Amino acid sequence: MATLVLFNKPFGVLSQFTDDENRPTLAQYIKLPNVYPAGRLDHDSEGLLLLTDDGDLQHHISHPAHKQPKTYWVQVEGAPNSYALTKLRQGVELNDGMTQPAEVRLIPTPKLWERVPPIRERANIPTQWLELIITEGRNRQVRRMTAAVGHPTLRLVRVRIGNWTLEGIEQGKYKIETVQPPASTTNKPRPKSRRHTGKPAGKTSTASLSDKNKRGAAQETRHSRQQPKPAAKPATKTLVIQKPKPKKISDPH
Repeated sequence: MATLVLFNKPFGVLSQFTDDENRPTLAQYIKLPNVYPAGRLDHDSEGLLLLTDDGDLQHHISHPAHKQPKTYWVQVEGAPNSYALTKLRQGVELNDGMTQPAEVRLIPTPKLWERVPPIRERANIPTQWLELIITEGRNRQVRRMTAAVGHPTLRLVRVRIGNWTLEGIEQGKYKIETVQPPASTTNKPRPKSRRHTGKPAGKTSTASLSDKNKRGAAQETRHSRQQPKPAAKPATKTLVIQKPKPKKISDPH
């Protein structure tokens, strides 16, 4: 069984245990040995961060190939209209490519702890909360998505990863669960690398097959030459036996 830590990360805390610049880290909140973050949460974002002592579980949670849905509550500047929401749902063009379709809806202001420091407020500009669900994990993706549709993110709180939620966990606190890790993939054979063949990957297979065919044909030719020829059958001679002619006996009389 694997240990899974559900941590409610405060604003301004790095998703790591050490920092050369002496900024706040996980070490100030989590004293458990041998647990490591499964994924990351930006220092200026808040909410659910998962940690585990199992490498397979860590990979299963954090790797984009497994498409774990992540749910965020996002406070944005302005009030997104239906056009902006549709763009977020269909995918937004960012500088590193189009995002995958997302689930998004308007939500009322959620009951959350006070952020320290509070968000910046601009006079006469309203704010709106969104619930946004994505399966990707690009760098600062949610912030870039909302900015791309004209609504910069003011506050970002992650509340769910897969089936794990932030419910009942106070800011700066964590709870521990024991879970069954996914089946290990470390014993599966790895695909052979072609990086060291010295030939382009696309031509290696064809050339190799051609060489094998040529060698096989040459071996067959040599084999056929070395095969002993069957011995020739001896010639059959026909023996003709002639009956002797009767001798004439002279009559003495």
